[in-house]
Parts: sequence; C-alpha cells; structure tokens
Amino acid sequence: MKDPETKAPVALAFEMTSLRIPIAEILPLKQLPPNVTKSMKYAQIASSIAELGLIEPPVVIRDKADPTVFHLLDGHIRIDVLKKLGESEVVCLVAIEDEAFTYNRRISRLATIQEHRMILTAIEKGVPQERLARALNVNIHSIQQKKSLLDGICPEAIDLLKDKHVPVNTIGQLKKMKPMRQIESAQLMTAMNKYSITYARSLVAATPEAMLVRPKKPIRGLSGDQIALMENEAASLDREFKTIEHDYGADHLDLVLTTGYLTRLLSNARVVRYLAQKYPDILAEFQKITELRKAA
Repeated sequence: MKDPETKAPVALAFEMTSLRIPIAEILPLKQLPPNVTKSMKYAQIASSIAELGLIEPPVVIRDKADPTVFHLLDGHIRIDVLKKLGESEVVCLVAIEDEAFTYNRRISRLATIQEHRMILTAIEKGVPQERLARALNVNIHSIQQKKSLLDGICPEAIDLLKDKHVPVNTIGQLKKMKPMRQIESAQLMTAMNKYSITYARSLVAATPEAMLVRPKKPIRGLSGDQIALMENEAASLDREFKTIEHDYGADHLDLVLTTGYLTRLLSNARVVRYLAQKYPDILAEFQKITELRKAA
C-alpha cells in the first residue's frame, strides 16, 4: 500500500546536462524579421554578448525522428548575434517538452528600482561604469542617472514602487514633492496602475506648494485663485478615490450576492407574474440588473 504522504516526483523540463552544439546544426523554428536587427533589443543583446559573453543559454529540443538533430525553441536573436561574431558552437539547454511559446513569456521583467539596485551592486563590486554602459548598450550618462535614481525619494514611496515598471522621468517628478506627498502619489499610482510621466505631472500640478520641494513656476493664463481651486478639486478627488477604493471590495461582494439572488428570484414564474401585475417598474429594473450580469 502506498504511503499517502508520498508525492509523485516532479517532471524535469530539461535534460540533466547542457550540450555544446555546433550552431550550423541548430535548426531555428522561425526566421527573424529584417527590422529586428535594427531594434534596441537586438543592439542590447549584441552589446551584452560582446562585453560579457553569453549569459542565458539558448533552448533547443531534439527532433523526434532523429535525436541528433536539434530545433531552436528560444534564443533566435542570441544565435544570430553569435553567428555574426564568428562563433561556431554554443552551449544550450535541451528541453524535454516542445512548448510552442517563447520562453520570454515566463520571464518576470526587471522593474526600474530593481534595475537601479542591480547597477549600484555592480558598481560597489568594482564594475566600471563604462563597462556597464557597454554591456547595457546605453551611454555613460544613463548609468550615472540610474545610479542616483532614488536620491530624494523617501523609503516608503520606494517600497510602494519597488516592483513596478515606473519610467525614470516619473521618478524625477516624484522628487519635486515632499515625502508625505510622494507616498500619497505612489499610492495613487499603484491603485490606478498608472505610472506614466503625464499622470505624474498631473499629480505635481495638483500638489499644494507647501507639499513641494520648490515653489511652482507661474502658469500662463491662470491666476493664483484658479490654481488654488484646481488644487482643492484635485485633493477632493484624491479623497473620494481613496474612499471608493476602501469600500470597493465590500460593495462588489454585495452586488454579486444581490445579483445572484435576483437571478434566482426571476427564475420563479410565480414571482415574475406577481411583480408584473403589482410592480412592473420594479420588475423591469430587476431584469436590467440580471441582464447586465449575463452580459458581463
């Protein structure tokens, strides 16, 4: 009798050892479009391989009819770059299952703040900024900008945005605000799932001068009273949004339960007939609610 605690072994996704395979013997599953070689992504991968070597091995799978033949599942750009660099062989991971999607879909992209910390760690370990710039295919100014990315941002706001894909310019807008307003703005961005530079500028524009690091520049065509009115309206909208966000979960649950109850109620012919005779207006509204649920 099998022990109920015994679990089935986890199936392996790859063969136990990687293989060094001649590039000429790897058959790609697709051809790279001509414009790919001119893209920034291609340039970054080429620069990284030239500076640091191949970090992430391509993924291949054996041909079912001939196990000595390999098909390329993932790494078409890397293989193309290696060919142009004159390499004849490459170390590959050998997949066991043929998955038709690109493995890049399973990658969790590096957030802006995580990238900043990675760059700081590399610099602290003695990697020259020039080499980082070459590896990432950016200019040295970009590395210096990312190095000081979080200067002037309070720890609470950093924690709220640490795993979000926030544009560098948006973080620059946050620096114009004092810590409490930075936290409020980070909370609003997270709640709205909106981190664009345009939205960040609107938050700065709606921030009272007392919450800014420097006074606002005069806006042409707007008087001081008009700007103050806009700030008050923005603050009111912020409060209303937070109230709605706080109550949303409970309100949504109530709505789901109510709609479910009405659906069951209207499935009873006697109830529908009674409402049609006595309260036709209420019946019409109940039917609208149940129809909206079906449409959703």
